[in-house]
Amino acid sequence: MKLTSELYYLTLISLMTAVMWMPYTVARILTRGLRLSLANPDPSHPPDPAWAQRAQRAHANAIENLAVFAPLVLIAAAMGISTPSTVFAAKLYLFARLVHYCVYAAGIPAARTLAFVTGSGATLVFAFVILGFIA
Repeated sequence: MKLTSELYYLTLISLMTAVMWMPYTVARILTRGLRLSLANPDPSHPPDPAWAQRAQRAHANAIENLAVFAPLVLIAAAMGISTPSTVFAAKLYLFARLVHYCVYAAGIPAARTLAFVTGSGATLVFAFVILGFIA
């Protein structure tokens, strides 16, 4: 299997998702100190800043959505499917998920929802191309 544009963007998406823990973990260390950050969770520990809590939820959401998007990209690649629609959808998904993480952490609900729906649309493009509904 060759590295198509879709697989390239899937690699970037996976890498981005893999490092989304860093900002909220740094915030936790700055809030609690390294010792308490490495300890078992305890309700008596100082809470993470609100933005860090939102970033953690955005990261969980990114993982949940990647579990749907990635197999579709891999199915398309295994089938030899690479179209302008799938290349665009892969780029769009990357952009949408990056925006989703940033605006979720920043607490901008309308933009968060728009970014989420955009990423979901990109996922649907892959499913529809695989099923032959669109070219």
